[in-house]
Amino acid sequence: MNHSSTPDTLSRADGWRIEPRSFRRALLRWYDSHKRDLPWRGSRDPFRVWVSEIMLQQTRAAAVIPYYERFLARFPKVDALAAAPEHDVLAAWAGLGYYSRARNLQRAAREISALGSFPRDYASIRNLPGIGDYTAAAVASIAFDLPYAVLDGNVIRVLSRLTAEPGNVRQSKARSRLRTVAEHLLDPKRPGDFNQAMMELGATVCLPKRPQCRTCPVVHACVAFALGKQAEFPILPTRAASSRVERRLLLIERGHEVLVWQRLSDSRRLAGFWELPGPDELPEAAIGERIGGFRHTIVNTTYQIDVHRASISEAPRGFCWLSRAKLDEVPLSTTARKALSYLLRNRIESAHA
Repeated sequence: MNHSSTPDTLSRADGWRIEPRSFRRALLRWYDSHKRDLPWRGSRDPFRVWVSEIMLQQTRAAAVIPYYERFLARFPKVDALAAAPEHDVLAAWAGLGYYSRARNLQRAAREISALGSFPRDYASIRNLPGIGDYTAAAVASIAFDLPYAVLDGNVIRVLSRLTAEPGNVRQSKARSRLRTVAEHLLDPKRPGDFNQAMMELGATVCLPKRPQCRTCPVVHACVAFALGKQAEFPILPTRAASSRVERRLLLIERGHEVLVWQRLSDSRRLAGFWELPGPDELPEAAIGERIGGFRHTIVNTTYQIDVHRASISEAPRGFCWLSRAKLDEVPLSTTARKALSYLLRNRIESAHA
């Protein structure tokens, strides 16, 4: 976006007005003093910026930190990621969910490796597998100081309250209006810092349920706050009704090995991931005591999963015995990983008994 013609004041017919320069100053002053110390901050390496932004999609920063650090220790450069076997990449990603992100990350790494270097313009970054408008803007602005505004969930929430956006923010008309505001507010001299400041504001101050308006550096410009209606924005579509499903997973051991099965490479979900069996996969298993349980939510479905010990006379075709020592070396589904945690927990409890 060309900022040479950015107006000194943004306004609209209902009387809303904002001065971009004063907004930028207030926001960046706050960001410089209050930003969290996150491991991907301070780096302008496009590979590291890109990995962090992909991981942060649909995932809280606190949850991402250990995965980010382990992932970069395993794949420190784009060439290492490009050359790795897919199952190693999935194993390093296991637990973060949305595994298409990991596969696209490696596909893009292979394209970048073939190019010889990370692309430095927005259009080329945007064309990489798994990269949309938001990620391309984030990488372009943070790594290369290019003036592209980001529009993620946090920024949308900030802008919708700032402008008291009357439309459903999931719809294109409202998104377009918010994007226009974001582009005009963007600081052309510090676009990466400005984008991170907007995301930080949404993550730490302009919260979904309890916005901390009294500590907001730009509250003076917020229409929703002036109206006392900050809790009413952003306007979102009505959520679909949630459902609850009960499942059982079976822990079947043989010495130091656990019985598992692997999803097919063309599976619609979690292709290539390893799973623990359930009664449906092993109807002949003798199910024993319940040793734990947990909830696992996917979109609008919450699974109540009970973990049982079980036994079987012989592993049927399609199943294999996996050493407990190698569980961290293969891509395990999140439910399998949570269920297997009871093995470690029970061993610790037995050692202290």
